[in-house]
Amino acid sequence: MSETLLVLCMKWGTLYSADDVNRLAMGVRNHLNRRYRFICFTDDAKGLAPGVEAFPLPPLGLPKGHKDSRWQKLALFRKDLFGLRGTALFLDLDLVIVGDLARFFDQPGRFLIIRDDDLFRPKPLRKINPARDRFLHSVGNSSVFRYEIGAHDYILDAYLSDPVAATSGYEISQQFQSAQLAKHGDLNYWPKGWCVSFKNDCVPRNFRSFFRDPSLPEDAGIVLFAGNPKMSEVFSGGGHKWYRRIGRIDWLRTAWEG
Repeated sequence: MSETLLVLCMKWGTLYSADDVNRLAMGVRNHLNRRYRFICFTDDAKGLAPGVEAFPLPPLGLPKGHKDSRWQKLALFRKDLFGLRGTALFLDLDLVIVGDLARFFDQPGRFLIIRDDDLFRPKPLRKINPARDRFLHSVGNSSVFRYEIGAHDYILDAYLSDPVAATSGYEISQQFQSAQLAKHGDLNYWPKGWCVSFKNDCVPRNFRSFFRDPSLPEDAGIVLFAGNPKMSEVFSGGGHKWYRRIGRIDWLRTAWEG
């Protein structure tokens, strides 16, 4: 019997709604022809569609008196995640699935993540600080990653050993997470082009955007909204700049709405 795959997402606070979770679940249903469970870790399960399994937010385990929960996503690396076992693909809520997800499970590697730099254009000024540039080039963007549940608890352990030092030494959790993965030899990336930036890979560059609409790169499976404009802004008709027009996005809206 083949393994039941896991697709995970998280929703807490008010930035995203049950509709965002439901659209993501629909995108997975349309693009994954495997047996799987779709699980949402959330502090509010109201409005989630049938087929979406609601779990509580996993406890981060912060020391007493430390209430900074910005790095809540690191709780996914608990050794015991509500008894779940197996291969899991984590997806953020602000993305659109546009291609087959099976390859995200079939790609070899203990841990796979987007190389953050693959979503952005080159930043020559970073080379002023070569060590910093090398590190930032290695950082994985945690919007889409695959792992074995319970196999990378060293990430959470390292954070909990000194959360103040972690949050002061790294700007965001994915930087800290990447450093720990690299230290243990587990930092591997999706092939470039599987996960693409809407702004940098789909929208024609600069004034060319006034003559051509956004289009989907050939090998893309997931479209992300790294930086600005945000996904909600694009779908509400915004995101334009004086130097950049966002034209018709029918293909993206169709994928988003299912």
